[in-house]
Amino acid sequence: MAPADSTTLKLSRRTVLKSTSGLVVAAYLAPFAGSALAATKAKAAQSVFAPNAFIRVGTDSTVTVLVKHIEFGQGPFTGLATIVAEEMDADWAQMRAEHAPADAKLYNNLAFGPVQGTGGSTAIANSYDQLRQAGATARALLVQAAANSWRVPAKDITVERGVLRHAASGKQGRFGEFALAASRLPAPAPTEVRLKDPSEFRLIGREGAVRKLDVPAKTNGTAQFTIDIHEPNMLTVVVAHPPLFGAKVASFDAIEALAVKGVVEVKQVPTGVAVYAESTWPAIKGREKLRITWDESAAEKRGSEQILAEYRAAARSPGAVADAHGNVDTSLASAERVIETEYAFPYLAHSPMEPLDGFLRWNDKGATARFGSQIQTLDQAVIAGVLGLKPEQVAVETMLAGGSFGRRGEMGSDFAAELAQVAKAIGPARPVKLMWTRDDDVQGGRYRPLFVHRMRGGLRGGKVVAWSDTIVGQSFIQGTMFESMLFKNGIDATMVEGANEIPYKIENFRCDLHIQKVGVPTLSWRSVGSTHTGYAVECFVDQLLQTAGQDPVEGRMALFGDDPRFKTTLRAVADLAKWSGPAAGSGRARGVSIVKAFGTYVAHIAEVSMGENGEPRVHKVWCAVDCGRVVNPDIVRAQMEGGIGFGLGHILYGEIRLEGGRRVQRNFDTYRSLRIHEMPAIEVKIVDSTEKPTGVGEPGVPPIGPAVANALARLAGGERPRQLPMVREAA
Repeated sequence: MAPADSTTLKLSRRTVLKSTSGLVVAAYLAPFAGSALAATKAKAAQSVFAPNAFIRVGTDSTVTVLVKHIEFGQGPFTGLATIVAEEMDADWAQMRAEHAPADAKLYNNLAFGPVQGTGGSTAIANSYDQLRQAGATARALLVQAAANSWRVPAKDITVERGVLRHAASGKQGRFGEFALAASRLPAPAPTEVRLKDPSEFRLIGREGAVRKLDVPAKTNGTAQFTIDIHEPNMLTVVVAHPPLFGAKVASFDAIEALAVKGVVEVKQVPTGVAVYAESTWPAIKGREKLRITWDESAAEKRGSEQILAEYRAAARSPGAVADAHGNVDTSLASAERVIETEYAFPYLAHSPMEPLDGFLRWNDKGATARFGSQIQTLDQAVIAGVLGLKPEQVAVETMLAGGSFGRRGEMGSDFAAELAQVAKAIGPARPVKLMWTRDDDVQGGRYRPLFVHRMRGGLRGGKVVAWSDTIVGQSFIQGTMFESMLFKNGIDATMVEGANEIPYKIENFRCDLHIQKVGVPTLSWRSVGSTHTGYAVECFVDQLLQTAGQDPVEGRMALFGDDPRFKTTLRAVADLAKWSGPAAGSGRARGVSIVKAFGTYVAHIAEVSMGENGEPRVHKVWCAVDCGRVVNPDIVRAQMEGGIGFGLGHILYGEIRLEGGRRVQRNFDTYRSLRIHEMPAIEVKIVDSTEKPTGVGEPGVPPIGPAVANALARLAGGERPRQLPMVREAA
């Protein structure tokens, strides 16, 4: 699929038009420096008084922020609304948030280029300056409207908690009283709008200053997810997918399926056989009654062990060089001691609590899709292509979603395509809701790829003098519209991130890559490449330091390069944990790790013992995070805690195993995750910073695995697990 037009988006001085419902403001700032693609067409810079803007001020004084990023629990509704409220000097009680429509011209992710989407922990990072400008512009317009009404200078008006005041005259009013008048004013140029100095912030970075906007509706049951949609005349659809990746339908018999009460129709679609029913249960029962013959001639039939063996063989020779300096081979040959190890990482499912689901109504004039769309621009284009429509004829209404961890961010929009295909197959007479069950989710592919790292390090005089990391894995970037951005000189940047540029200053260094072709569909997983590179790098540096007789904290401090934030973050977690060495007494040990992912620095110290059942038991985790300027401290802590729990469950138990190409795990009984009584105590220290904000949705995940592994290596007779998960189900 070709990317959208990437001509440069220009600023317009007139960013506000008339509205009968209040004031709506949009703002555009230049993309991040170094962004691979520019912004969209110049005409898109003009704001419109529809929902196509970032801020809507109602005559009832409510301030609604239209959020271009999907809210699936990571906090953009609250975080982005906080930025707007800060610059507007709004009262938090008047703030609202809702998803923006699918419109890349107005709502593109500035880190992605001309694409509206969420990922890479970019929600706050790419919107911070943009929404500060939007909020300050809205405030300036409201102040000017009040000044015109009261016939006083605008500079003499103050705003506090949503109330405008003129002290000399005693006049005051709320936002809603001036919304319509403000909407008729020309917007000031960005250079004419004053942004607050951070010393003036009363919401951004303040502990307990705001409550999450989406929590009340999610706790009282009024929040609407895709699974809650029940439209008149709607059909519920489930699809029988092939048991092997790459297999296709040869033939099928639907007689018994159609005999199930509530089943309306059965249709073959490109991804399998679709069963249409009046509700979910008969659709599932009907699918169970299908008799399908699969053509498996082109299917992937290798098992995990065979793939792993092939990866290990490939790792014995150098691949395409991702980064190198010095002379690794010569240095290893002359080293006093060479340490070699290998780390293997399994396929992992994302398993969000709400599996994939979507609603679609369409005819030859257009379509409306409602689902948890993570990359709206791609989903919109794919649905349009399947239905023979233009992208602008497809309205994608982003719904709240019960998690993602990367699963909804499909670079080929597979689910959106299947949604459109089942709708097209039945025709436009009835809307459809496509449902995936938990078994569909666990067995449905788009996994975190399987990887192998072959690590070699050289020591001389107690110093690390050589480092080599050969990575073997599968690319989920090749063949997508993101390939031109992230794939260069035979290197997929997502596969080596965190390994090709490590935080440690080592004179002789090489990171190289083998990209393998496997018929297992893969996808980005929470923390992307750092989910495996963080483990390999931090386990290996710890092993080298242990061999050299150095303390895990002080040894890292001595190895760090020129970036001071690594030292600051590691020292913060060491102080938090009162670090005095790896020994913790009572059969426990502590392990250390630090990973920079998506511009955010996270260090963990984990206290671990070996349980009576032979499984690691993590008692406590101390975490320090430097994510630049913090917008919502509570959300930062929550994301660190959630990342630790998510990562811990997967490094201990997570594995999708293939046997003869068939997936073994089906549901949470076999795809095991962390249980509530296994969650460790957690302390989080947020490092003070004046740097630009970076993301927190993903960076808490990578350091937990190596912190646990490094603790296990310090237990009596312990060693670092070299093949994950640490607790493996019997084959």
